[in-house]
Amino acid sequence: MRVTVLGAGTMGHGIAQVSAMAGHEVVLRDLEAELVADGIDAIRANLEGGVERDKVSREEMAATLDRISGETDLQTAVDGAGLVVEAVPEKLDLKQSVLSESEEFLDERAVLATNTSSLSVTELASALERSDQFVGLHFFNPVHIMSLVEVIVAERTGDETLEFATDYVESVEKTPVVVRDAPGFASSRLGVALGVEAIRMVEEGVASPRDIDNAMELGYNHPMGPLELTDVVGLDVRLDILEYLREELGERFKPPQLLKRKVRAGKNGKKSGEGFYVWENGEPVATSGEWSNQ
Repeated sequence: MRVTVLGAGTMGHGIAQVSAMAGHEVVLRDLEAELVADGIDAIRANLEGGVERDKVSREEMAATLDRISGETDLQTAVDGAGLVVEAVPEKLDLKQSVLSESEEFLDERAVLATNTSSLSVTELASALERSDQFVGLHFFNPVHIMSLVEVIVAERTGDETLEFATDYVESVEKTPVVVRDAPGFASSRLGVALGVEAIRMVEEGVASPRDIDNAMELGYNHPMGPLELTDVVGLDVRLDILEYLREELGERFKPPQLLKRKVRAGKNGKKSGEGFYVWENGEPVATSGEWSNQ
């Protein structure tokens, strides 16, 4: 199957990678050729890391890269695709615009999906003519490692579309969980609730980010603590999700002032080099702020 991914950022190039590794022909599209090239370079780096750890063979790496092409023209990118996955920033108007424009060029039986982590899939579908062929596919970061994909069923998602989506998720060797469209779905709502409480604990001086993360990693067997995960996801992304959930579900999702201050200062986590941790070469090397000596 031909899979087109719209957006070559962290989530987009991750979805492109796992799709190509599973044998799908993939088109990775973004607005500028440089952005597309950066996405493909990130895929190559991920695969090289897999080769170094004996998780991927040189032959698998070469075959995966051969299945991926880059594109900037939207019509060319979606032409002939059986599945188009939108992975642009978490802005409702932007996503609706990209989805609506893409629908004009889709084949009759093609499925259109969004990788939104929190926005209403039903509301996104309101911009479409064929909303029965639209579904949410919420992958997790880093896509090539995380095994879960939430399949979000909007109000008009058809049964055939749902079956197609779960089959695709299984084809890329992920585990689908089917979730009704609701604010934050299952994972974002629970994950953000844990993350926001951890941020409040730092704000109140309860413990350092590292000690809070260690408590969850060692005490609850989480693979990554909630503050390190916030840095990986992006503090700006977490703030957008919290503001949306606060509007939909109430004050328990009110963003902490500490989170707002860090975002205003450009301390958005791993991608900016600093969030709750200081990052070097993709790894947290120290905690940030008043806990920097720990």
